[in-house]
Amino acid sequence: MGGDFAPEAVVLGAIQAHKEIPESIRIVLLGNKEQIVSIIEKQGFPREAFDIVATSQVIGMGDHPAKAFQHKPDSSLAVGFSMLAKGEIDGIASAGSTGAMMVGAMYYIKPISGIIRPGIASFLPICESKTGLLIDVGLNPDARPDVLFQYALLGTIYAKEVLGIEDPSVGLLNIGEEPEKGNLVAKNTFELLKESTSIRFVGNIEGNQLFDENTADVIVCDGFVGNVVLKEAESFHKLIKRRNISDPFFERFNFEHYGGTPVLGVNAPVIIGHGVSTATAIKNMILQTRKVIEAGLTEKIKEALS
Repeated sequence: MGGDFAPEAVVLGAIQAHKEIPESIRIVLLGNKEQIVSIIEKQGFPREAFDIVATSQVIGMGDHPAKAFQHKPDSSLAVGFSMLAKGEIDGIASAGSTGAMMVGAMYYIKPISGIIRPGIASFLPICESKTGLLIDVGLNPDARPDVLFQYALLGTIYAKEVLGIEDPSVGLLNIGEEPEKGNLVAKNTFELLKESTSIRFVGNIEGNQLFDENTADVIVCDGFVGNVVLKEAESFHKLIKRRNISDPFFERFNFEHYGGTPVLGVNAPVIIGHGVSTATAIKNMILQTRKVIEAGLTEKIKEALS
């Protein structure tokens, strides 16, 4: 029931995703059962293709994220996170309230033991043949050096296990390449990363190096900077479209191709989609959730921390 075009875009996206996954994988739709079934039947698709869990409430964008779960226990998000916590589903994805998704992740699923603060990672097209990972992109506007160090570790594991990069490189987004550049947080983070044996740290990366083919696979920053970079990157795609220019590289900045961003560092797969997600974006969000589940990302993070 989440997103500007829900529930229609969500159900249509689920139908598209269903056509691309094995029969052994079940997509569970949570929300207004009447509306869900109506949309499925209008498409001439068998309703038996999905597991439908009826809920009577919806957490809206105007609801207080923390209070919403208490006031709306039969909302699709509250029921979904409860099912995930009990192991009744393997992952959850939504284009609804980001704040509510984070509350659900933190209080129902909880951070992995040893994780100081989970982060949100986003894909960043770097060049024609390379896609990088930017972490954090909005969860923690202020982050300590030890949190940024963990982001580097989380990003490394994700890049290796989900993106298939054998030995991911990590860079720290900064205002200069030299080790002494940046604020106190950046300088201290640099020292932590430099001493690490579990992270292939390649040094500081400046903003004008983000789209260089030789830049790092994983780029670490706090959520304030990361969110600004992400929104600026998305504006490239809008600008190109506005000028009626067709370019395959800039088309990769279209968020629909990725569907959503994973919350890294919690005890189960949680994927957050864009509020304006179309059916295509929902489809890709579901497919990405499958990748995270099958990669066993949570267990890999636990192993790395141990």
